[in-house]
Amino acid sequence: MFDYKLLAALTAVVEQAGFDRAAQALGLSQSAVSQRIKLLEARLGQPVLLRATPPQPTEVGRRLLNHVQQVRLLERDLQGQVPELSEGQLPERLRIALNADSLSTWWAEAVAPFCTANGVVLDHVLEDQDVGLKRMRAGEVAACVCAVERPLAGARSQFLGAMRYRALASPAFIARYLNDGRPSEALLRAPAIVFGPDDQLQHRYLASLGLSGAFSHHLCPSSEGFVRLLQSDLGWGLVPELQVRAEISSGALVDVHRGNPIDVPLYWHHWRNGGELLAELTRQLTSSVKQWLVN
Repeated sequence: MFDYKLLAALTAVVEQAGFDRAAQALGLSQSAVSQRIKLLEARLGQPVLLRATPPQPTEVGRRLLNHVQQVRLLERDLQGQVPELSEGQLPERLRIALNADSLSTWWAEAVAPFCTANGVVLDHVLEDQDVGLKRMRAGEVAACVCAVERPLAGARSQFLGAMRYRALASPAFIARYLNDGRPSEALLRAPAIVFGPDDQLQHRYLASLGLSGAFSHHLCPSSEGFVRLLQSDLGWGLVPELQVRAEISSGALVDVHRGNPIDVPLYWHHWRNGGELLAELTRQLTSSVKQWLVN
């Protein structure tokens, strides 16, 4: 039988990114959390954590975390059938991994009815859409939005739609860098704005124009900051059309080159045995996202 106090310690260390914060979340001392992790490892005969900064789960640790995620959701179903079990408990928390662009555009409106109806609070874990699935694989989240179609073992993947990105810059930036008659090649010399090391949208856009090679770029891990940098004439970049409709309409941001936009497919990944709560969130998302995403 599992000792869920030990599994709770493992979960807290990973979710809180350290032993000290895990101890605060559990109302224990840091030493007590450490002892529970050591006891769990002794019973298993192998480590469940890599003592890095932050601590990372081993392969067996990831399997245990995935189990805990699903048990939490199934317990919620049981509480609905036996209300006495939920007396005095805090609202259910769901940890979801998604990209910053989704969070800053369509996500809030899509999930608000679900959260309100079910009394659920969300922990949002931000990760680029190309690599978000790694959080679910590590057992850190119950579900994720990402650009990868293939689901993990024991999980399902459902297509939500595509987010349309356009390569934009301010008129002043275009006049300074891209007004030499060959704007596509000038993009390699003009500074770009890239969300983070995993952001390949600018690379994909340049490849669609037949361009390759290194290019100068700012790093800006903020959707709102990304747009502010564009408006401040600091670079060009790929931005969700949803996010900047007003700026495009007013002429504050314009396309850097005539060409097709890039549509990034988004998939909703969730555990098969995630219980009714996760199933209801899935139904809410799949029925509502069509008004924001491209099919």
